[in-house]
Amino acid sequence: MPDAQLVTVQPVESLVVPEILDGRDGTNRGAASGSQLSATNDLDAVRAWLSNYADTKTTFDNYRKEAERLLLWAVVQLGKPLSSLTHEDLLRFKGFLVDPQPAARWVSATGGKFPRGDERWRPFNGPLSPASQRQALIILNAMFTWLVNAGYLRGNPMALLRQRAKRSAPRVTRYLSTSLWDEVKVFVEQLPRESADERAYYARSRWLTTLFYLQGMRISEVAGGKMGDFSRWLGADGKDQWWLETLGKGNKERIVPASPELIQEMRLYRTENGLAPLPTRSEETPLVIPFRGRNRNLSRSAIHDAIKSIFGNAASWLRSKGAEFADRADELERASAHWLRHTAGSHQADGGVDLRTIRDNLGHVSLNTTSLYLHTEDDARHRETVDRHRMNWDDSKPEGK
Repeated sequence: MPDAQLVTVQPVESLVVPEILDGRDGTNRGAASGSQLSATNDLDAVRAWLSNYADTKTTFDNYRKEAERLLLWAVVQLGKPLSSLTHEDLLRFKGFLVDPQPAARWVSATGGKFPRGDERWRPFNGPLSPASQRQALIILNAMFTWLVNAGYLRGNPMALLRQRAKRSAPRVTRYLSTSLWDEVKVFVEQLPRESADERAYYARSRWLTTLFYLQGMRISEVAGGKMGDFSRWLGADGKDQWWLETLGKGNKERIVPASPELIQEMRLYRTENGLAPLPTRSEETPLVIPFRGRNRNLSRSAIHDAIKSIFGNAASWLRSKGAEFADRADELERASAHWLRHTAGSHQADGGVDLRTIRDNLGHVSLNTTSLYLHTEDDARHRETVDRHRMNWDDSKPEGK
């Protein structure tokens, strides 16, 4: 086995792999005459696969992350090229995903995310959940299948892995209850608005929470959205209808109804930012306007941080109200932008909105996914069980008698 320390853990874009580990002589390589790729080594072959997703940032980032982890593990941990990995190697990799060791080499010291060029960057923020492990293997299986179809590899070693039956998905639990959501709105409304900076923070906080809640958008959809994505149509009743066009998962476009309430909030937000109350059809202004450089879309991480800031500050405010709010504050502190999407779906479902409407608004492929937002039946089941199925210990007898 080659000396694994010939390679250090670093992002694939800056990775340099010595010839002995680069896969040009990998034991699973296909015949050079049959390859449809110009790639002659594993790193270039993986890059060729990733290039298929270069126009879809979220997908590209996720696929690169998983390919990068396996490639680095192969050359650093095993001292083997990716194209020499066997079925047995991939069984070991499955175990590695559960607990990446040595942690100092593989896991971020603080569990946080660092820029890819930062020396503190690591491929993992911690052990992967079972769902994340499954997702990693699905992505890597797709990569190996593509490399086989391209003639770069002779076979797919992942095809031999036993696939565990996927457990049925539970109800969505990462959402804010109606009462906790009301607390968030109260917090936003009591934000100070005396200085220009305070007014800007208040306006963006109110707009962000409104946009995520009413539209149920993914963070990537908000980050990539423009004000010009709003459009106004004439309904069958002769009244104006506003819609918001969104580019979702897999580059699928959908249009989501924009309620008069949302349009009014947009007017307020735009006016606060010195814009005309309503956008033009071709307007390039981002859906969420940066405090500086207003024509530049905020990144997903910036929007994530903005939502976390709102929830974190709201949690501190809740704690200041008394010890009885501690648990709710803790829950709110864990919440993220994706919780708002789940909150939107859950509140619509529990409010009686047709599941097909919610499916189309959220961009779900299947009603099975949308049905996970139904909580009213669970509430009724819980009440009936608690009310009618009891232990009824007789605690009236004196102890020891």
